[in-house]
Amino acid sequence: MSEKRQGRNAPTFERTPRDILIGAGLVLFGGVLWGCNATVSKVLMGAYHVGPLWLACVRELLAGVLFLIVAGVRSPKLFAGALRDRGNYLHYLVCALVCVTAVQVAYLSSINWTNAGTATVLQALNLLFVLAFVCIRGRRLPGLREGIGVVLAFGGTALIATGGDPSSLKLPAMGLVWGLVNAAATGAMSILPVRLVQRWGNMMVNGIMFVISGLVLLPIVRPWSNPPVFDGLGWALMAFTVALGTFGAFGLFLAGVMRVGAMRATMLGTSEPIAATVSSVLCLGAVFTPTDLVGFVMILAMVFLVR
Repeated sequence: MSEKRQGRNAPTFERTPRDILIGAGLVLFGGVLWGCNATVSKVLMGAYHVGPLWLACVRELLAGVLFLIVAGVRSPKLFAGALRDRGNYLHYLVCALVCVTAVQVAYLSSINWTNAGTATVLQALNLLFVLAFVCIRGRRLPGLREGIGVVLAFGGTALIATGGDPSSLKLPAMGLVWGLVNAAATGAMSILPVRLVQRWGNMMVNGIMFVISGLVLLPIVRPWSNPPVFDGLGWALMAFTVALGTFGAFGLFLAGVMRVGAMRATMLGTSEPIAATVSSVLCLGAVFTPTDLVGFVMILAMVFLVR
């Protein structure tokens, strides 16, 4: 099936006020789920001693299967076509290694070293990496708004990392490093799979990438060899992080993007760090200083400037 024919069969929206309202609600809810998922992950890694690699491996495999099931039910022909698309197997592997594995492992490691709110705010720096790519490809310098956004992003990161004292590092160095790796990988995730998504759809591509990523981690992690000991709450949290925090969050966000467009979705996506920060305070008793909050605001302001 040609890309042009698939494009004609892809769902489209006229973006009426009703569509935009529904789409905004989907994006916001997806962002809230992803933000809360960060706090749930922190609980699993803290109270239940779940390793970041173990959690990433299991979560990717199970969420990937859910994506593939939904993709197969919605469009069996597209599902079969994507699986037969051997010419793009290497592309899928690269996307899985660079994007999904790096994002999941780096994000969870960043949460493990810091907290859900800080890790999710640092993830928003992915826009800087996307901006760098766009400027290099277009052989241009950042515009005025973009330049201001870059300054705010670096200033906000510096405040979070140092607490306002340049002579000290308040944020754990590994937490900052993993946060920046996560931001870079998240930026790559919005660039590398674009051609695949245009051809086969978000659900199918995400499912394949998640499953490949989980399979890559499988022989390294061997999750069956030393599984965490869960009680009832632990199993409930695992179910949440797979079904709602990962599959649900991605699915709702992607469905919302189709209705409101990527730009509005990026703006509405600021619900992620807000939800992560609030849930960290309410559920884990995390404490954020005024300097932290100023840094958060500066980075979130960058999101509205860098387009």
